Amino acid sequence: MTEPSRTVFRTDDGLDMVADRYGRPNRGVVLMAHGGGQTRHAWGKTAAALADRGWEAVALDLRGHGESGWSPSGDYQIARFAEDLVAVAREIGGRPALIGASLGGLAGLFAEAEIAPGTFGSLTLVDIVPNMDAGGAAKVMAFMGAHVDEGFGSLEDAADVIAAYLPHRPRRPDLSGLAKNLRLGEDGRYRWHWDPSFVAGVHRERSVRHADMFEGGLVGLALPVHLIRGRMSELVSREAAELFVAQLPNARFTDVAGASHMVAGDRNDGFLEAVVEFLERLDLEAPADDH
Repeated sequence: MTEPSRTVFRTDDGLDMVADRYGRPNRGVVLMAHGGGQTRHAWGKTAAALADRGWEAVALDLRGHGESGWSPSGDYQIARFAEDLVAVAREIGGRPALIGASLGGLAGLFAEAEIAPGTFGSLTLVDIVPNMDAGGAAKVMAFMGAHVDEGFGSLEDAADVIAAYLPHRPRRPDLSGLAKNLRLGEDGRYRWHWDPSFVAGVHRERSVRHADMFEGGLVGLALPVHLIRGRMSELVSREAAELFVAQLPNARFTDVAGASHMVAGDRNDGFLEAVVEFLERLDLEAPADDH
């Protein structure tokens, strides 16, 4: 397995953004943005597999998550995350392909549609569309909001909560991966590895429901877009996925069986197959001087 190197990017408002870089950019760079409440470690298997196939994969901790800085003003609107991705892409250079799950995908879409068109070479959106299901979004935010203050007494307690939230997923006996998504406080309790203000900010701004803010930019979005949905998704219905893809001139849709909203975690094999097939097709279609 490819071992990553740790790197730090700087946002326009001065926050340090931590990332793991896998491989070398022989076939280009893939920037990976996780979902709300996750960290860059959610991409470990996928990033290593892409590196083995010739891409450089850059797995980023979004602001307020993992080892990246917390917004001093509590600003966690979609536009702020989008601006961060533009800043990181600018520092990487060229036009990296973006793979964004949920929050990361929505931020990438907003960046390309509204803030800085032409930033990315392609967008892979993992189980997210602007017109997401409000009930499903509320369920996700309720899970994230639970235990924010009191935390967990042990990794096993946190695993119990996750198992109740994702009953379809086999429980893993090794909790080392879970430990990367938690931080141990001075009081001896574990808490999620993100800024508690993030959840409050999402509820306050209601950014998960702002489908209308994409209406203008989506019309002219011509870059290749790949929507990967979990077939059991609680956030993106089949109808919403097909409607979204139909709006775009250069988009495709993959429905991954046996996966919910957490597509890569539920079915990493099917997810990786869809990602690689899309990127390799673009690689074959790209002019030689684009490599």
